[in-house]
Amino acid sequence: MAGRWEEKIRQYLSSIKHGFLYQVLPLGRASQTRLTELKNSHRGERCFIIGNGPSLKQMDLSKLRDEYTFGLNRIYLLFPELGFSTTYLVAVNWLVLEQCVDEILVLPTLKFLPWTFRKRLSPEILGNTVFFQSNRGNKVFTPDARRPLWQGATVTFIAMQLAYHMGFEKVVLVGVDHSFSTPGKAHTEVVSQGDDPNHFSPNYFGKGFRWQLPDLETSEIAFRLARKAFEADRREIVDATVGGKLTVFPKINYLELFE
Repeated sequence: MAGRWEEKIRQYLSSIKHGFLYQVLPLGRASQTRLTELKNSHRGERCFIIGNGPSLKQMDLSKLRDEYTFGLNRIYLLFPELGFSTTYLVAVNWLVLEQCVDEILVLPTLKFLPWTFRKRLSPEILGNTVFFQSNRGNKVFTPDARRPLWQGATVTFIAMQLAYHMGFEKVVLVGVDHSFSTPGKAHTEVVSQGDDPNHFSPNYFGKGFRWQLPDLETSEIAFRLARKAFEADRREIVDATVGGKLTVFPKINYLELFE
């Protein structure tokens, strides 16, 4: 019991430290300025949050070329095939960031990364990166991304909060399959032993890649908070994932969005 409380106290003190540095360091202030500029910058518009599920291979993603899009984690592996980059990219998982930071940093798209990861970045690329603070405690949907954001056990939830912050009226989910074939306890770190069956590419978490097993239960808690927040403001999140297992959001036919 004592160990648990010591860990909570340590996390609390760490959050205070990082929050203070976010307010006073030039890099943190720059991110706050950029987030202020982005606040309601897309009011009334729609965007797509592109997950990384295998269902993406069943979709005509070329239709998203001229749409506002949020890509997640290693979605950039799909960029050469698409012929375009997502408007934004969001990455939060430390195992992904630690192993893929060099690939992420060279991307031309505007990136949103955790403030605690700032020391891993080279100064010359910081103009294309916005840092957000993470909320490790309260399970809440935060409408203003200048405040700490709960991750909700999924990068998708961070993207939803950023989309709300920017004022998007309609958010469409694609590739959020909400289904994993790899068994095990949530948050357990594992090492991939071969091709990845859980994402759009077998190389996504390919052989030798370290990753954490998903926490679908916690992510559903987060998604329900997101739906409630959007609907309370007369906005909406809909799910156009082909064959997805997520049941939190209203389903919609992907192709009908472009008729």
